[in-house]
Amino acid sequence: MQFMNEVNGVLNKEAWKQVNKNLIAKMLAEYMYEDMIKPQITKENGLLTCRLSVSEKKAYLYQAKERYFDSYTVLEDSIRIEESRQTKEAESAVELLTDIQSVIGMTAETTGHLIKEINNTLLADAHLLHKENQTSDELVQMDYAELEGYMTGHPWITYNKGRIGFGYDDYLTYAPESHQEVKLSWIAVHCDRSTFHSIDNENYRKLLEHELESADKSRFDEKLLACHVDPDDYYYMPVHPWQWKNVLVQQFAEDLAMGQIIPLGDGEDVYLPQQSIRTFVNRTNKRKHHVKLPMSILNTLVYRGLPAERTVIAPKITSFIKDIYENDPFLKEECQVILPGEIASINVDHPHYPNVENVPYQYLEMLGAIWRESIYSYLDEDEQAVTLAALLHRDKDGKAFIQSLIEQSDLTSEEWMEKFFHVIMRPLLHYIYRYGVVFSPHGQNVILVLKDKKPHRLAVKDFVDDVNISDQPFEELSGLSDDLKKVLRSEPPEGLTQFIFTGLFICHLRYLAGMMEDDGLLTEHVFWEQLAESIHNYQERFPELKERYKLFDFFKPSFTKLCLNRNRMVNEGYQDGDDRPHASEYGRVKNALAKFDITLKK
Repeated sequence: MQFMNEVNGVLNKEAWKQVNKNLIAKMLAEYMYEDMIKPQITKENGLLTCRLSVSEKKAYLYQAKERYFDSYTVLEDSIRIEESRQTKEAESAVELLTDIQSVIGMTAETTGHLIKEINNTLLADAHLLHKENQTSDELVQMDYAELEGYMTGHPWITYNKGRIGFGYDDYLTYAPESHQEVKLSWIAVHCDRSTFHSIDNENYRKLLEHELESADKSRFDEKLLACHVDPDDYYYMPVHPWQWKNVLVQQFAEDLAMGQIIPLGDGEDVYLPQQSIRTFVNRTNKRKHHVKLPMSILNTLVYRGLPAERTVIAPKITSFIKDIYENDPFLKEECQVILPGEIASINVDHPHYPNVENVPYQYLEMLGAIWRESIYSYLDEDEQAVTLAALLHRDKDGKAFIQSLIEQSDLTSEEWMEKFFHVIMRPLLHYIYRYGVVFSPHGQNVILVLKDKKPHRLAVKDFVDDVNISDQPFEELSGLSDDLKKVLRSEPPEGLTQFIFTGLFICHLRYLAGMMEDDGLLTEHVFWEQLAESIHNYQERFPELKERYKLFDFFKPSFTKLCLNRNRMVNEGYQDGDDRPHASEYGRVKNALAKFDITLKK
């Protein structure tokens, strides 16, 4: 029987109970934040005692800590189910999901698909629990690419490892937590069926020389010559092995039959998948580019393809972002921000799907490749890179990754976080205030570069999906080309501010603040006060941008609440639309930074 040893080694009663309890606590906390569930609440000794009735005879009882930004941390050991005057432990995340179906108004279709995603997530969590043999003290020494395999996924989305489309064999082979090195498959695509794009100082032949070993190139050329075609008439590009066997052979069969696409075999380099699953770090030569490839699996709201229009424009977006950097001494010399660019791309449209009006977006994202500069190519010998997501990690004994960093830095928690906010906030604020440009600085896109375990400088990646611009008539945006204007999302002031407010503060920092307070490292009050101070320090440095500080106001009393779980569970469901779903808007969230606003006093 296939996978019997893997299943028996990972799945047992205690492990299953533990991952379910962890997820139940997360579900209750996040669904409260998104106002999908509204338990009866009483306060006792600084804790909230909550009662969530799901039927006339059944209720969930639990305690929670109230956090800033209208958030909560649910104490997992406190969760009980009361049913017919009997109480028991809550041990099934799927049971909770089905219990709240009618409470929050989920359709049967959504509930059924979501059970699948929850079960996939729990199985992945069980695998992570099984492999937890590295302490936080050890993990802070680990290489950037290797560390990614220990992360537990999106901190906010409760079905964060749903990966619909993966079989268990695919999970064991391609999931980042499996830590399996893979070889990428390569195909040749006729130039009439594909387009190559790059930044100005890059070209196709130069890219191949950098990315493809000469032996591979010769082997691929020989394959094409054996097919009686000219290699110069084709572009060579990598494809994900999963995408090849599950999507490309079937959906591009016509191109394969007509010789427009020719399979070449595997390259010799080995790669390690990162948390996004579709992005790979080259392990044979870490200075080679990172490769981003489409995978038609559904994970955390969207299919993980490569949108054609963004794949085509990716190098131009990189040039736009880097031109700002090159001409701004503050970013380049003082912040020394790192911007690993998407320097080349190949896009291949399907011969028929683009001709179908309002076709589901997944069919427009099936075949392409993006090459992003390696983070390693920017690091000095004494520098170490970690994603912000790593800061939220706890080891099997409960010790936080960030605590190990602070201990090994010889700084106090306050000193470490002061450096952290100084490093993280200045470049992000400068881009939005000075240029009306914003990244989506969530835990995977933002990389903290350490020196002696201290925050040293910032790296930001993934421009093609997550760069957005202001809709205001800024002089700095006046020279933007029409093709960039067409692809980059243009947002009103609050919408642009939301990418930092929700993308960084809500999606990442609220969890870090709660963790640090729970571990006695720093109170939430001091945490957010330090963040506010970093914003004020920037604003004092550039008083000439005063009007833009009012425009992009991080200190106003409240913001529109953006919701991620609600999007799938209530609003969008699993409909196959012609556009990628975006976060749902529901109500307002109280802004904890408002209490630290000193601008009105000046």
